[in-house]
Amino acid sequence: MKKTKIMSLGLASAIMLVSVLTGCSSKNDGNAKPNENASPAANSEAPTANEPANEPANASTPPADPLGKYDPPITVSVIRPYDENVKFVEGESATDNLWTRKYEEGLGIKVNYDWTLQAPIDQYYQKLNVAIASNDLADIMVVSSGQLKQLAEAGQIADLTDVYQNYASDFTKKIFTDDGGLALNSATFGGKLLGLPRLGSDIDEVPLLWIRKDWLKKLNLPDPKTMADVDKIAEAFATQDPDGNGKADTSGLGLSKDLNGGFPGFEGYLNGYHAYYNTWLKDASGQLVNSNIQPEMKTALAALQKLYANKAIDKEFGTKDGGKAAEAVTNGKLGMYYGAMWTPIWPIQDGRNLDKTMEWEPFALPSADGQPTKGQVPFDVPSNQYYVVKKNAEHPEAALKMMNFYYDSNYIKGEKADTAKYDGIETFKYVILAGAPTTENLDVYKKAKTLFEANDVESMKNAKEGQLPIVAKYLEGDEKSWGYYKVFGPDGSYKVIEQMLNQNLFMRSEYFGPPTPTMGEKSSTLDTLLKETFTKIIMGAASIDEFDKFVENWKQLGGDQITKEVNEWAASR
Repeated sequence: MKKTKIMSLGLASAIMLVSVLTGCSSKNDGNAKPNENASPAANSEAPTANEPANEPANASTPPADPLGKYDPPITVSVIRPYDENVKFVEGESATDNLWTRKYEEGLGIKVNYDWTLQAPIDQYYQKLNVAIASNDLADIMVVSSGQLKQLAEAGQIADLTDVYQNYASDFTKKIFTDDGGLALNSATFGGKLLGLPRLGSDIDEVPLLWIRKDWLKKLNLPDPKTMADVDKIAEAFATQDPDGNGKADTSGLGLSKDLNGGFPGFEGYLNGYHAYYNTWLKDASGQLVNSNIQPEMKTALAALQKLYANKAIDKEFGTKDGGKAAEAVTNGKLGMYYGAMWTPIWPIQDGRNLDKTMEWEPFALPSADGQPTKGQVPFDVPSNQYYVVKKNAEHPEAALKMMNFYYDSNYIKGEKADTAKYDGIETFKYVILAGAPTTENLDVYKKAKTLFEANDVESMKNAKEGQLPIVAKYLEGDEKSWGYYKVFGPDGSYKVIEQMLNQNLFMRSEYFGPPTPTMGEKSSTLDTLLKETFTKIIMGAASIDEFDKFVENWKQLGGDQITKEVNEWAASR
């Protein structure tokens, strides 16, 4: 169950609109405080609708209005995915809903969907590949990083460089610079901005160690400080009957067949040995090297192999997806996992709904050698999804206006959907061009922290940041709101993330450009090789020395060429 991105990119937006979470940004996120310099909402009579999109303003041309309403209205064609879990109120649909009406009423933009697909994202990308091959494109499309590169090389999409400079609002520009320009750089080819990244908070996807605190107490075990502690706790949870039913039916450390991800992922365990999954590091000479083939990875895999042999990991994890792992949490059969900050909302909340005596606590990542452990930010964050405009679209600036409109509605004005009509429905998923400031949830936590210290529940109940009223509901006895409390509360996941941030304990990839040519061709093959080999090693079906053979194969099957291309990119900067 691939929930990571949904969770990380949608969590705060969903809550801002009083909805349910995400799973998985990353894959998976607020700057709830308005930017005082942001452009105000446009006058509905604004006469700037038909300004040339690619011509910079000059003395004789009035500045472009980032939120100017088209009069008469225009129509833009769109191709986009819908999350498979999206719901619509009666009378609404993917093509006619709250946000399609908002676009027309607020911007004078009528949305005409060429097609949408409500299915797993991989199915959407597969269908879009067919459209790209036949050049059957819409004005605005949601694409993957690989598809962005393909469209860029084929010359099928518009250059948005001047459009961005002229039409992006002050707030939009601010959030695109808060990450140092990494996301925009990933969408820039030959000096031309060819896509708009869907932003999210990368720190939302950093792995934390989550442990059943009530089981720790029952077995009289201390909080983990080292990787040896982690292993000891995992083995105890699997062998000492922490649920007290007299059966050997509990697991220590949670894993799934996917290995990586916001829940449950093995990245945090690797990080404890200073190993990192699928990212790029600088070696002693300053060259970029792939983390998957470093000696630290072999050490970490050997430790996981030993843990599995000691029955601390579900013996069938290699056949179970994230959904099955979540069932173990819900049913009270799993005691520990590495996962993102949002996991109290899913899947722990489902378990708490059945058994409110569950006590889960987040911990910073223990270390194997006493040296501080850095939690890794996934390689595809801050963005693995982009919005593009087809070449020669009549109004390429409409995409920027729609993005500005979302940020203005959600973060500057703090508007909410009709709570009676849309209660419990994730209306943020209707938005075509969306995203979130990179510090969104951290800022919400800081505000919550201030309110907790002042014991000001009333202000929390009335806060415009939608997460906080949900936290207040828990404080007033609503157990179904516990998950949000465990994210933003005094002992929640963001307390740990803030500590890691203050100590600079994040590991980000040294490569953040678009996919290189060989990445596009070989990444899938290399990923399959990695997961098959690593799974066999962990389960003891292959010797730890199989790692050395994996390294050789990885290099020969494209890894060396990718490394060369990555270093050429680094040298060109």
